[in-house]
Amino acid sequence: MDPDHRLLLRNTKPLLQSRSAAVVMAVAQLYFHLAPKAEVGVIAKALVRLLRSHSEVQYVVLQNVATMSIKRRGMFEPYLKSFYIRSTDPTQIKILKLEVLTNLANETNIPTVLREFQTYIRSMDKDFVAATIQAIGRCATNIGRVRDTCLNGLVQLLSNRDELVVAESVVVIKKLLQMQPAQHEEIIKHLAKLTDNIQVPMARASILWLIGEYCEHVPKIAPDVLRKMAKSFTAEEDIVKLQVINLAAKLYLTNSKQTKLLTQYVLSLAKYDQNYDIRDRARFTRQLVAPPEQGGAFSRQAKKLFLAPKPAPVLESSFKDRDHFQLGSLSHLLNAKATGYQELPDWPEEAPDPSVRNVEVPEWTKCSSRERRKEKEKPFYSDSEGESGPTESADSEPESESESDRESGSGASSSESDNEDQDEDEEEDRGRGSASEQSEGEGEKKTKKRKKGSEGAGEGSSSDDDSDSSSDSSESEETSETEEEQAEATAWRTKTPPSSKSTPAAKEISLLDLEDFTPPSVQPVSPASAVSASLVADLEGLTLTDSCLVPSLLSPVSSAGRQELLHRVAGEGLAVDYAFSRQPFSGDPHMVSVHIYFSNSSDTPIRGLRVGTPKLPAGISIQEFPEIESLAPGESTTAVLGINFCDSTQAANFQLCTQTRQFYVCIQPPVGELMAPVFMSENEFKKEQGKLMGMNEITEKLVLPDCCRSDHAVVQRVTATAHLGRVPCGTSEEYRFAGRTLSSGSLVLLTLDARPAGAAQLTVNSEKMVIGTMLVKDVIQALTQ
Repeated sequence: MDPDHRLLLRNTKPLLQSRSAAVVMAVAQLYFHLAPKAEVGVIAKALVRLLRSHSEVQYVVLQNVATMSIKRRGMFEPYLKSFYIRSTDPTQIKILKLEVLTNLANETNIPTVLREFQTYIRSMDKDFVAATIQAIGRCATNIGRVRDTCLNGLVQLLSNRDELVVAESVVVIKKLLQMQPAQHEEIIKHLAKLTDNIQVPMARASILWLIGEYCEHVPKIAPDVLRKMAKSFTAEEDIVKLQVINLAAKLYLTNSKQTKLLTQYVLSLAKYDQNYDIRDRARFTRQLVAPPEQGGAFSRQAKKLFLAPKPAPVLESSFKDRDHFQLGSLSHLLNAKATGYQELPDWPEEAPDPSVRNVEVPEWTKCSSRERRKEKEKPFYSDSEGESGPTESADSEPESESESDRESGSGASSSESDNEDQDEDEEEDRGRGSASEQSEGEGEKKTKKRKKGSEGAGEGSSSDDDSDSSSDSSESEETSETEEEQAEATAWRTKTPPSSKSTPAAKEISLLDLEDFTPPSVQPVSPASAVSASLVADLEGLTLTDSCLVPSLLSPVSSAGRQELLHRVAGEGLAVDYAFSRQPFSGDPHMVSVHIYFSNSSDTPIRGLRVGTPKLPAGISIQEFPEIESLAPGESTTAVLGINFCDSTQAANFQLCTQTRQFYVCIQPPVGELMAPVFMSENEFKKEQGKLMGMNEITEKLVLPDCCRSDHAVVQRVTATAHLGRVPCGTSEEYRFAGRTLSSGSLVLLTLDARPAGAAQLTVNSEKMVIGTMLVKDVIQALTQ
């Protein structure tokens, strides 16, 4: 490899750690085109790191990864799991990740990939599901070992309730059946039965094409399908009508006894169709299939035209031909040549002369050592700034120290030169004098240290000098310098006021020396004296920090008060109520805290109150309260129960046990109790809301009554229904609330646009669409009561 080529790759490799996505993408492009095959893999990890950025960056990176993964699949195979799809990803990101996963699929990892695809089919995003079905078809085409498995899985999707899923499955099955049609007659029969139910034009057209192409495998079913399609011919879409004409022509050629009249009927209907393509196809087909008595040469070749063997389609990636555009360019992103696009030049046939890459240093960049020394001798501050007062001199202590150290070192080295450099030593003395003026605020300790350092520098210079006279002069200059510094330091101490001796001077904050900045100490204030009970009541629920304001003073908030869990008659004197406290459960933050209130209305004590072994649905768990040993007659007690509802409103069924009895009870939470408030700014709210659009947004309109037009009434009703925190808003007619589900931590954003005229609009954004739908209903009911 050329040394310059190696130098380029070696020097650009550290840029893969840059925080700029554009820089990383440019280096990845360079390595992809120029690096040897053994070294190009280093860009994979950097590109995968960019997938943690914003969705816009992810979109561009995934476009390039999809192109790279076609040619160099092994480069991204170790990072297969990084391309797994999250439920929060936008649809375009999901489809690009699907593309990459399909490109990376091979016989080793195909079980894992198909298991992922099986999960994706259950998604609510229909475009994503359709792309997943197409990806399964591509995997079946590329990997013959799993073809039958994929085909059986797609056939099972034909019983799906969603018509779009069924339609996409039919289209993919049609392409797979073309590879081995003789082995899958049952599938063709099954597809023929779907013509009565499927209404998607593309799916109906695919079924008709399959039946017509392989009519010899289903000789009894094909004529009946043509009979049904002839009945509804005039109501079909154009793409379906064209396939009906093809089916009629093929059946006429293979089974004219049963289909001759049907074919003539279909061609007569098509002759007067509004679409000229269908009319032309009908005339063309009639002359080939059912010509007049003097048929032409084409009519004798009709079977070869209509029933010719057709090659199976090859399902390829849409990114296969994008590599002719430069990676990372706008043209590659759009898959079209953009204005100003410059193509990469072809490789040269002969290697260029390496001498053309040598660069000579211009003469104007060369400067003498004396000029460089003079630039170093210039003080950091100008004369006016140096004389401005003690504030600037105090601020410039670090600079003055380093300045004087450099100048003392340059003085030591200058004593080695000839008589011409002695003039420069005098200039350095003046420079040291100005630096010492800037450091007037230093104490005696720093003066002594500087004195020792300058003496050490003098000793070093005297040992290296050839002439004794120059060393004596330098030592005398340093001695005079330290004397001047001591005199200036004593003068500064006399100027300082006597109060500075008792109280240490606070160090001023310098914008040029942020490392020395220490925040001023704050005296601790006792919580009891800082927060009053009335202030806590006003600020309840508005804490902006992770820790609560004053735990001892904040009272629990209950959304709906107590609810009966066990009636005293059914409990034989034991009455049990419960309430959602809306406080964090100490045992597990993912659990809902439920307060259980026991009261004994019987004449005998109740012993051994505890929770029995619960039989809970999958995902729901209960953390029991400690056993209550005894509850005397007339007494009451409270226990705290933790329940993880797994972000669902399913009831938690369990047993309340005593020493003698067992009582079956259940707690079903309102959807508003499954979340905890989140406090964020208005900009953060808008940013998160933008990520939860489309399928994750539920909007309903409502009419607010007059009693619910005030700010206090709206906030009180919303927060009583759902445990959300209010988000500040710039307009008075809009209310925003935010929270996270306790179990999974998914964001729940609620927006109420209370317009003064007309209907109000309630919007909930959440990944959990079921929770969002139920929350909309509950909030509307609370606001319209």
